[in-house]
Amino acid sequence: MAKKQKKLIIKQVRSRIGHKLKQKRTLEALGLRRIGHVVEQVDCPQTQGMINIVRHLVTVDEA
Repeated sequence: MAKKQKKLIIKQVRSRIGHKLKQKRTLEALGLRRIGHVVEQVDCPQTQGMINIVRHLVTVDEA
């Protein structure tokens, strides 16, 4: 049987305006488009690294 992967619920809570291009691109890579937008991502090291880059712009909960 396949392992069930943990999911994270990521919500953008602050604007990307005025932040570095790398942070803007990271939000796009996570699938976040605007304040209040919520996406669900698999909990993996790559996702954790992206969240760490924009941790001041998002909130994260476990699904």
